Amino acid sequence: MKNRLKTKMNFFDRLTARLSAIALSAALLSAVPFHSAFAAVPALGTAGTYAVLAGPSVTLTDSSIIGDVGSGLPFGTVTQTNSTVNGTVHQGDASAIAAYSDFLIGYDALATEPCNVTLTGTLAGQVLAQNVYCFDEAATLTGQLTLDGPANGVWIFKVGTLGTGALTGTDFSVIMSGGGQSCNVYWWVAEAASMTTSNFQGSILAGMDTTFTGGSLIGRDLAKAGATLTGVTVSACGSVVTPPPVDPTKDTCKDNDKDNDKKHCKGNDKDRDKDRDKDHDKNKNKNHNK
Repeated sequence: MKNRLKTKMNFFDRLTARLSAIALSAALLSAVPFHSAFAAVPALGTAGTYAVLAGPSVTLTDSSIIGDVGSGLPFGTVTQTNSTVNGTVHQGDASAIAAYSDFLIGYDALATEPCNVTLTGTLAGQVLAQNVYCFDEAATLTGQLTLDGPANGVWIFKVGTLGTGALTGTDFSVIMSGGGQSCNVYWWVAEAASMTTSNFQGSILAGMDTTFTGGSLIGRDLAKAGATLTGVTVSACGSVVTPPPVDPTKDTCKDNDKDNDKKHCKGNDKDRDKDRDKDHDKNKNKNHNK
């Protein structure tokens, strides 16, 4: 009897200890905030509708922009030289000012996003899944970076998380694979961002100026200071870039619907006949003289 009673007491003691451990683990998990490795899409408000948005000025030279362009400070300017903007240009108007304010809010919110992975090096040849990646200081990038993940995957890169640091890319390209979308890639930069002959994807949120020279951007160029783009093709996040259809070669001389073409072609035919006859007569005379 005593042995049975002792066995029962030992069983209840072990059960009580196990339940206490489970309760303690639950209490610890509830006390410590959980941060998922898969970050949420940052809220950019109306700034998310812009291809290029800066503070005091935007300067476009020999560039093609698909999407809206704006300077978000009062009396801000957008200067275009040999450039095209397939969108609306906002120079310090109410729309651009509101969008710039939304950008600043989004920038500050993204600055507080906790890091999951610390990066170093140029990122050349790397394949990265969705996550929150950080450079403690500046980042100098070259080569090809592949972002591999689902269509709803989110990639966040933070440069200069210790307080200072610029983003510099030279001959740098970003490739999306596995269904990943450039609209879900974000590059937060403590200071300036500069891309040279790079094919960049994602939204840059720069704490200072941005400079693009050559290459392309699929995403957004958002800067607290000025934005300068030279020889760049920009497609706003979410825009569909469809090349113009190529018409088959037409023989305008057979186009019976256009009188001008018929007259032009007939004239050409007559001229060609005259030239052909002249050449024939010249050759005939030469042969006769011989």
